[in-house]
Amino acid sequence: MRAPEFWSAPPGFAAGLLAPAGVAWAAAAALRRGLARPYRAPVPVICVGNLVAGGSGKTPVVLSLAARLRQRGTDVQVVTRGYRGRLAGPVSVDPQVHDASAVGDEALLLAAVAPTWVARDRPAGIRAACEAGAELILLDDGLQNPGFAKNLSLLAVDARYGFGNGRVIPAGPLREPIEAGLGRSDAVVLIGDGPAPAELRHSALPLLPAQLAPVAGERFAGRRVVAFAGIGRPAKFFATLHALGAAVVAAKPFPDHHRFSAPELAALRRDADAADAMLVTTAKDWVRLPAAERDGIEILAVELRWREPAALDGLLAVFGRQRERGYASFETPANAGSSG
Repeated sequence: MRAPEFWSAPPGFAAGLLAPAGVAWAAAAALRRGLARPYRAPVPVICVGNLVAGGSGKTPVVLSLAARLRQRGTDVQVVTRGYRGRLAGPVSVDPQVHDASAVGDEALLLAAVAPTWVARDRPAGIRAACEAGAELILLDDGLQNPGFAKNLSLLAVDARYGFGNGRVIPAGPLREPIEAGLGRSDAVVLIGDGPAPAELRHSALPLLPAQLAPVAGERFAGRRVVAFAGIGRPAKFFATLHALGAAVVAAKPFPDHHRFSAPELAALRRDADAADAMLVTTAKDWVRLPAAERDGIEILAVELRWREPAALDGLLAVFGRQRERGYASFETPANAGSSG
């Protein structure tokens, strides 16, 4: 399903009507956290999460962190839920064996950078990674999951979208109230242009500014393209192509994590042929395409680029020193004494 339009607009009638359901959702989540007995891994766990449903950029953050830490010689392994995949896990992802229908699209992207485990039971996935020799666990999502302890929690926020209308599902896009999520985070990765949302400007959490940049995007300049995407916010993908100078003759949005059928892809190819244009999609969408349907479809990949890499390195250095001293959780002036 696509996110309702009113999630990104100032609260109105629909948000107000659904507000009691949002309060119930938040209360149930708080109760779940209060009753949980979290598993504590024998190695450090860094969790990258978000507060809104879809499209914040957390997976690119995990990809960047995994590559950065592995370059330093750390045996980092990633644990993810494997959303929309049929395998419950824990299972070690092998891109030569598994496809998106088995492990989900994000797991395939992550496995290209670091050993990756799919596990609907995240503590079980963490245990499996530890048994496989992981020195550090990176969690793609899981900020709201109370089943395991986090040593460092990074919150990914889209600078332009922020927190939508500020309401909890189903009245808005929030998985939990903003204050609760910020209270369990150690730093915020602010992705994209624009000022930080007001809630972050009033927070003492460190901000790590970053942006999603196209990889080899110059090849689309002046080209006619039919673009399609089934991601959290397809409009961002289409806007990137426009910014690169592509002539986007058609932009086809699909629901997040959409599994493309043969008739849908045939229709897209007909549209591209009729417009004398190339078909282009995202890396997440491309890995969901049936292998036999990938030929002739271009990928516009993006990567996370840190605007202040020294700030990130400083945060990781502090985390490393505290880990060596045996601290159970990361401490900043904003959260000293919290459980992470």
